Amino acid sequence: MNNIIKGETMTKQKNKNIEVITGDPKRAIRKLSVPMMVSMFLIVLYNLADSVWVAGLGSDALAAIGFVTPLFMILIGLGNGLGAGANSLIARYIGADDYGQASNSGLHAIVLSIIISVIFTIIMLIVLKPLLIIMGAGNTIDYAMKYGIVIFGSLIVFVFSGVASAIFRSEGDMKRATYAIAVTAILNIILDPIFIYYLNLGIEGAAWATVISATISCIVMGYWIWGKRDLYLDYNFKKYFKWNNNIVINTFQVAIPSTLENLIMSGLAIIINIMLVMCSGTQAVAVYTASMRIVQMAMIPLIGIATAVITVAGVAYGSHNYKNLKLGHSYSIKLGFVVSIILGAIMVIFSKQIAYAFSYTSASAAMAPELATAISILSLFVLAIPFGIMSSMVFQGVGKGINSLIITVLRSLILESIFAYVLGIVLGWGVSGVYIGVLLGCFVGGMVGYAWAKTFIKNYAKKCKDMLKSEDTTIQQ
Repeated sequence: MNNIIKGETMTKQKNKNIEVITGDPKRAIRKLSVPMMVSMFLIVLYNLADSVWVAGLGSDALAAIGFVTPLFMILIGLGNGLGAGANSLIARYIGADDYGQASNSGLHAIVLSIIISVIFTIIMLIVLKPLLIIMGAGNTIDYAMKYGIVIFGSLIVFVFSGVASAIFRSEGDMKRATYAIAVTAILNIILDPIFIYYLNLGIEGAAWATVISATISCIVMGYWIWGKRDLYLDYNFKKYFKWNNNIVINTFQVAIPSTLENLIMSGLAIIINIMLVMCSGTQAVAVYTASMRIVQMAMIPLIGIATAVITVAGVAYGSHNYKNLKLGHSYSIKLGFVVSIILGAIMVIFSKQIAYAFSYTSASAAMAPELATAISILSLFVLAIPFGIMSSMVFQGVGKGINSLIITVLRSLILESIFAYVLGIVLGWGVSGVYIGVLLGCFVGGMVGYAWAKTFIKNYAKKCKDMLKSEDTTIQQ
C-alpha cells in the first residue's frame, strides 16, 4: 500500500513539473528562473572564491586565472552547449507529447558528452601551453599551466555536469539541478583555502578543489538519474536508447552554435586581455578578471531568466503555441531589464567595498583604485544584456541555434572587439576606452538580436494561424 501511495505521489510531482512548463509562460519563467538564479549565484560564488583566495598569492597568480578563464569557459561551453541542445530538443518533444523520443534525446546527450570529453581533453592538453603563450601569459605561464592542466584534464566532469543539469531543467525539475550545483559551490568554497594554503598547493590547489567539488556533484546527479530513477523521463538505456541520427543532428543544431557562442565569448576575453596588456600590462588583466567576476555575479538573474526561456520556448514551439512563445520572449526582457537596473546601481554604489575583497593583502593592494573604477564602468554591462540574451535563448529553445550564434558573433566578436579597439587603442583612451567599447558593442548587437527575434516570432505566429485555418477548412469539408 505504501509503495502504491509513493508511486501516485511521484506521478503527481512529475505532472506538476510538466504542468508548469506547459502552462502560463510568465509563471513558468519565474518558477524556473529563481532556482536557476540560485544555481548561477553559487557557480559564480565558487569562481569568485577561486579569485579571492588566489588573489592572496599576488597579482601574477590572479592574472594567470584570467588567462586560463577564457579557455576554461570553452570547457564549460562544451557541457553547456550540449546541455542546451538536449534541453531544447527534450522540451520540444515534451511539448509534442512524445515521451519516448524525449527520453532517447536525453540518453543521446549523455553518450555524446562522454565522446566529446575524451576528444577535447586530449586536444586541450596538447595545445594549452602554446595558447597561453599566444595570449600573452608571459611571466604568469607557470601559474597558468599548473591551474590549466588540472582543469582541462578533468573535462568529462564538467561536460557531464552541464548535460545532467540540462536534463533536469528540460522537464521543469529545477530543484535538483540547483541542489547539484549547490553541492559543487559549497564544497569548492570550503576546499579552496584548505588546498591552496593549508595543504600548500597554491594555485594548483584551487584547481583541484574545483574538480573534486564538481565530481561529487556528478555522482549525486548520476544517483538521481539511474539510482533513484524518479524523474519524469526514463533514462534506462536498455529500454529507451536507440541510436538516431536525427536526434544527434537536432541536438547539434543547437549544441554546436551554443558551444561556439561560448568559444566566441572566450575569444573575446582573450582579445580584451591582449588589448589590456597593450594599454597597461598584466595588472590590467588582473583588474579586468576580478571586475568581470563581479559583473558575472550581477548577471546571474539575467542568465537564470534566459535559461528558463530555453525550456519555455522549446515547449511552446513543440506544441505550436505561438502566443506563449511571444509572451515568454517579451516578459523575459521586461523582467530582466528591471532586475539589471537594480543590480547595476548596487555595483556602482558599493564598488569600493567590492574592490577591497580582491585587495586584502600587500601583494594585491595596489589594484584597489583601478578595480573600483572598472566595476563602476562595467556595471553598465548588465543594462545592455537583456534584449540580446533573451532573444538568443528564444532561438536556442526553438532549435534555431545558428540564429543565436549569429547574434553572438555580431555582438561580441565583431562589435565589442571593434569598439574596444577603436576607443582603447586607436583613439588612445586606454583601459577605460576598452571597457566603454565592450559596453557599446554589447548594446548595439543586442538590439539587432531583439529585432530579429521579434520578426521570427511574428512570422511563426502567421504560420501557425495559417495551419489552423487549413485544418478548419479540412474539417468543414
